[in-house]
Amino acid sequence: MPADAAAHIRLARPSRDLRAAERFWVSGLGLDVLYRHAADGAPGESSLLMVGWPDAGWHLELVHDPAAPLEPRPTPEDLLVVYLGEPVPDSLVGRLERHGGKRVPAHNPYWDTWGVTLQDPDGYLLVLSHRTWSNA
Repeated sequence: MPADAAAHIRLARPSRDLRAAERFWVSGLGLDVLYRHAADGAPGESSLLMVGWPDAGWHLELVHDPAAPLEPRPTPEDLLVVYLGEPVPDSLVGRLERHGGKRVPAHNPYWDTWGVTLQDPDGYLLVLSHRTWSNA
């Protein structure tokens, strides 16, 4: 199968605390837990949490190696942008904040004009944009 628009995308990143990440992404944003694995102590084995929407062409994989944890190192431009196509509901922002998110000003003011930026428990940024997007 060639790499094309039908290829599924996995975005993987380290997490300090998979429970905190799950609260933010699942209880806060509303993604589903697609898969989880708890490390049983075998050398080199990591715990992981995959979250996403079941019919989406992507999912987010959060990984934690209890024996050799990696510190997340997001930059101000490491963004996951969700294009809502409508105003960002205050209730959604509040729910994300109650589940471990923190509303922050965007590094690039473009995103403050077109949405809301929240920092997840690992420091990565989620932008909820009221714009729409198409690659067509």
